[in-house]
Parts: sequence; C-alpha cells; structure tokens
Amino acid sequence: MKQSEVFKRYYKEFGVAMSVYVITVIASVTVLTKFELPQAIRAVIALTPVIPTIFVILAIMRALRDSDELQQKVQFNAIVFSAVTTGMITFGYGFLEGIGLPKFPTIWILPMMFGLWGLGLGYFWKKYQ
Repeated sequence: MKQSEVFKRYYKEFGVAMSVYVITVIASVTVLTKFELPQAIRAVIALTPVIPTIFVILAIMRALRDSDELQQKVQFNAIVFSAVTTGMITFGYGFLEGIGLPKFPTIWILPMMFGLWGLGLGYFWKKYQ
C-alpha cells in the first residue's frame, strides 16, 4: 500500500473516531451533570469516551503497521521519545508532589504523550531528511 493511501485511510479512521469521541464526551458530561444516577452507572457513563479512543489507537497502529520502513523508524523514535519523556516528567513531578505541589491530574498523561509524540515527529523528520 502506498504511503499516501495509508495516510488517507488513517485520516478517515482517525477523524471518525475523534468525532465520535467528542460527541461521547459531550453526551457523557451532559448526562452526568443533569441526572442523579447510581455510582456504578455513573462510572460506566464516565468511561464511555474511552471506547472511541480505542478506535483512535487502532487507527494509529494500523497506519504504523502499513507504513514504509522510514516512516516506521521515524514514528518509532518519536514514540520512544514521547514515552520516555512522559515517564520522566510524571516521575519527577511525583517527587514534587511529595514537597507539597498539587497532584498531577492523570487524565493529562495521554494528551501529554500525544503532544510529545508530535514534537518528536517534527524533530525526527528533520533528522532523517
């Protein structure tokens, strides 16, 4: 499969999954703020945005699997950079929490990883061109 075809399929899958994610977040927050529900049901509703996120991750994995070798190498380096940097930031901040800084909201870890992945991609694309 050509790289352009891989990206075209990825953008379609990613776009649909992210659209469903946004709708799911809005719907779940709306339901959770407007209705008094048992805790178990609230937990299920609160976790519904995770489902479309799984499809985002599957789209990413499929695109990586079908990419050419250079794209895979660049992506691999960017992902490793993201994982290690996210780990070091959260690990280091854990020590800062010990001296009184506020708790780090874990909901920001995945967006941090994706943001750092993007920064890594920019760096490694320049490096390999």
